[in-house]
Amino acid sequence: MKKFTLLLVLLMSVFSFAQNTGSVSGKLTDKEYNNEPLAFANVLIKGTTHGTTSDMDGSYRLDNLEVGSYTLIFSFVGYETQEIAIEVLAGKITEVNVVMAASAASLDEVVITTVKTRENETALLLEQKKATVIKESIGAERLSKIGVSNAANATTKISGVTKSEGSGAIYIRGLGDRYLSTTMNGLPIPSDDVENKNINLSLFSTNIIQNVGISKTYSTSSYADQSSGNVDVVSKEYTKKGFSVGLGSGYNTNVVGLDGNFKRSIITEDVTLGFHKKKYAVVDLITRQGWDPLTKNGTGNYNISLSGGKKFDVFGKELAITIAGTHSIVHQYQEGVFRSYRSNILDNEFTDTELFTTNINSTGYVNFRLKLNNDNKIKISSLSVINSSDNVYEQGRNGLGYVFDQDPQEDGAFVRDQNYKQTVLLVNQINGEHSLTENNTLKWAAGYNYVWAQEPNRIRNEANILDENTVQYAHVGDFQQRKSSQNIEDTEYNAFIKDEISFGNPDDDEILPYKLHVGANIRQKDRVFSSLFIGVRARDFQVPSVDMFSQTFTESGFENGLVLRERDPDRYDADLNIISGFANLDFGINKRFSGNVGVRFERDELNVIWDVANYVGRVGSISKSYSEIYPSANGKYQLNEKQALRFAASFTQTLPEFKELAPFEYVSPTGRVTRGDPSLEKSDVFNLDLKWEFFPETSELISATTFYKQIKNPINLAQTRGSSGIFQYSNTGEEANVFGLEFETRLSLLENEDEESLLNFNTNITKMWFNQDLLEEYQYNGQTDSELQGASDFIVNGSLGYNNQKEKEFIATLTGNYSSDKIFALGSPEDFANSAVLYNDEIIEKGFFTMDLVMSKQLTDKLLLKFVGRNLLNPEIEQTQLIRDINTSEVTNATVSSYKKGSLLSLSLKYTF
Repeated sequence: MKKFTLLLVLLMSVFSFAQNTGSVSGKLTDKEYNNEPLAFANVLIKGTTHGTTSDMDGSYRLDNLEVGSYTLIFSFVGYETQEIAIEVLAGKITEVNVVMAASAASLDEVVITTVKTRENETALLLEQKKATVIKESIGAERLSKIGVSNAANATTKISGVTKSEGSGAIYIRGLGDRYLSTTMNGLPIPSDDVENKNINLSLFSTNIIQNVGISKTYSTSSYADQSSGNVDVVSKEYTKKGFSVGLGSGYNTNVVGLDGNFKRSIITEDVTLGFHKKKYAVVDLITRQGWDPLTKNGTGNYNISLSGGKKFDVFGKELAITIAGTHSIVHQYQEGVFRSYRSNILDNEFTDTELFTTNINSTGYVNFRLKLNNDNKIKISSLSVINSSDNVYEQGRNGLGYVFDQDPQEDGAFVRDQNYKQTVLLVNQINGEHSLTENNTLKWAAGYNYVWAQEPNRIRNEANILDENTVQYAHVGDFQQRKSSQNIEDTEYNAFIKDEISFGNPDDDEILPYKLHVGANIRQKDRVFSSLFIGVRARDFQVPSVDMFSQTFTESGFENGLVLRERDPDRYDADLNIISGFANLDFGINKRFSGNVGVRFERDELNVIWDVANYVGRVGSISKSYSEIYPSANGKYQLNEKQALRFAASFTQTLPEFKELAPFEYVSPTGRVTRGDPSLEKSDVFNLDLKWEFFPETSELISATTFYKQIKNPINLAQTRGSSGIFQYSNTGEEANVFGLEFETRLSLLENEDEESLLNFNTNITKMWFNQDLLEEYQYNGQTDSELQGASDFIVNGSLGYNNQKEKEFIATLTGNYSSDKIFALGSPEDFANSAVLYNDEIIEKGFFTMDLVMSKQLTDKLLLKFVGRNLLNPEIEQTQLIRDINTSEVTNATVSSYKKGSLLSLSLKYTF
């Protein structure tokens, strides 16, 4: 009875309290965007610390307020702060709806909140919803949950994007490296590899990423050289005071058990703390350094990361500093097969290829954000990357290797390639933003990029295993036993200036104010490339095994018949100069229809001078200049508060790259040779998009897109005629057409009583159809057209995530990706008169499915434990080629390359203080 009486008293007390309290709720809308919901705005009771923020739908609510009079403060960065007096009534909900308008003034604490939300998935969806152009982004918050460690993997979580495991290249809507562009904070950044136009995005670790955005449609404020899209890495800025340190360790399943047998190159003897220092000239390395690889213990993977930020008051100005750094060591091992065919005849075959790789990466990042006053802000960002990769590649150790027409024999062929690659990359940027008047904002930025990439001492041997005790050097050419070096130095300056002028009637709720953007871009890039080969002819020299090559290349060996062959260095110098001006207009016809139209004039100049051995006469040069006008149009029709239709049309281009124009031949470890083509011309591209977007709830999205591209003078990687089997980028046809459909969903499947998502599902599906005509020199066996090189016609990305929504958070996310078959390289005829038989068919990279699992647990307020399992299914990465038997005309599908990367399992701890 006492318990019942006590319970009754408590219930009456709660009821009495409820009758003496009230609530305030309402919706915040954005006057600058057709009165759409304004998310993440601050709502604060004046004179207290009690407040909240608006959700994705702009809604807010304050409960359990004592009866009385209050003043509410509504604020958001860049918007006019409003104070509204209200009266809270007992047991009632007071509704206060507020329209927020732009202003130059903002509160300090709002700035912090707004910067933070740019990493938030919900905030990025809101930005996507409001934007006049089609753009998709993934923020640091989501990247952390799904275990993405770098920007390269981040891009594959966006619809229509795949990554080639064979080459590491990114493909957007089926168009590869050369058709897209990469920027950091809106400024171009360089490639770290001569083989690629774009930087290896895996160099951008997630602790320096705020978000990664992909614009699949074109706006004239960007450079026109982006036919499939632009990847923009927005680097991290200050969000809150504090620092964190992370430590991690793991293994690649392919490497487990290789301790003591894991190979490293002899070149690593000249490496200290990841830095290579050459002790001798290449010619002296022939005898003063060994030729056989070494072994190592300790093949685990390790990483350490540091990040943090702090805000200072400097002479009355706000200075916020963000720093981040990572250091990692990753070991990889793969084994498989490699074959090549010429005119449907086996050219070489190895069934035991092995690749041992050790990657060491160190990244440093610092960002300064200086707020001079409410109208003037400056940001300085500096990124440095030091990356090294030690590679030992072998094929034919089992004695079953085959190389057509090799001397001393075709059977028993063996190849070893040792190479240490080192890259130093610096990206320095300064950005400014100035509110000149209430309706005029000036933005500018300038950047300096520097890349130094070197292969200081590459070692290659080709031999034949005659029997278990005899190995003889191959000697068809003078350079089959060789050491070489390669250096690339890129220097780039770039800048933009953009003036944004708003006009129109800001008090008209039916029509948005117009915003005119006018500006200019400049870019100047120089490359100096050099490559030196020192070969040795070792005819009739023998050793007992392939692990004893060092016995041959000695001073006494040269006294007894070894012949040194030194070739003049291969060189090319190249520069790219771009000057452009643009104007585009954001408009709003009414509350439903808005968009952007613009035009850009751009002049591009490419100059290349070369001196290379494989070019007739060695010396040559080309100069190409293009001056064009590039228009774009983007439209948005708001069907209702949650649905919109988008339209985009534009003309863009794709320029030849330095390495595609210079006729230098680069030999891969497998023996594939890639060469530039000085006759290469740019491609012109027409782009058309139509997209439907639906935002059913906070953090949810359903969208469908159809797109079309017409490409004039398409550029593809193709095999060339001739016995050398060279691969070359060429204009292979007059026109290519791409048509595609994209579908994306981000849905919450299960929520708790507070409407927080416990289980969510994200997926995107892309289906494409593509076709290109083929010029006569690429037609064979009646084939006059082809699909597009590098394009998968079916792509699926998906993730299933769980969050317990507790104070000590537990998150588990399972992600998967599938991309269908795509052409690695187009084929070609060897003999036009007999092209039905004497031809090389296209090489196909087979589709495969990958799966990752990430689980994290917040052990304490400051300590986070995370497990990551990548590539759990460990699929086979395979390339195939159709081969026609010359005698029977029977066609078989031959595997030309195959390997598995192994699964990566890691465990890490992160401590925040």
